Amino acid sequence: MISTQDWADTQRLWDYHQMGHTPRPCSVAIGLGSHDLGVADAAVDLYKRGMAPLIMFTGATSPTTRERMPRGEAVHYRERAIELGVPASAVIVEPRARNTGENIRFSRDLLAEGGIEVSSVLLISKPYEERRAYATARKLWPEVEIVSASSPLTLQDYVDSIGDARMVIDMLVGALQRLLIYPEQGFMISQTVGPEVLASYARLCRGGFTSRLLRDAGGRILTSTN
Repeated sequence: MISTQDWADTQRLWDYHQMGHTPRPCSVAIGLGSHDLGVADAAVDLYKRGMAPLIMFTGATSPTTRERMPRGEAVHYRERAIELGVPASAVIVEPRARNTGENIRFSRDLLAEGGIEVSSVLLISKPYEERRAYATARKLWPEVEIVSASSPLTLQDYVDSIGDARMVIDMLVGALQRLLIYPEQGFMISQTVGPEVLASYARLCRGGFTSRLLRDAGGRILTSTN
């Protein structure tokens, strides 16, 4: 059972994970590959609103996307964008990245190789990955301005779209853990995490929403040393 307290804690994490940026025109829109085609839909919407002249989709496959997107996340995203009316000439595919860091690095390098000047990036992710994507991009691509974006969904809307509430909560908890431990590993910039968010995270961990948490060789959940 998912209790009322569990849902309140999940809402707090959901709100924290979103950056609250207002979309504005950028040099390029970069959609981060995942199981969620909503990222491609959000990129198309922003493109049609004139927020970027070019879309890059980045992502290979993962255990969660291999069956649904056998040609690779970025390729399926591109097909979705073209289906929704974006010209093929306005979509670039980066098909190798297997994590958020590679999404950023490989996209940055591919754009540079193509001679495309980038001063700002509209970075499009799943709603609960906005802050992680932002923190990663600020670490790996500090010279450009990052504007975070995602589909404008409520937590309940997102849960309904996925169809598995426990999995969504597990993903939010896992994303928060990475924000806590990845900065000291050099993967992203550090973000301030308030005590209420930390308390919600701890309660959800104790409640067993831990399937997406990183663990050490002994099976212990990884925590920050700070």
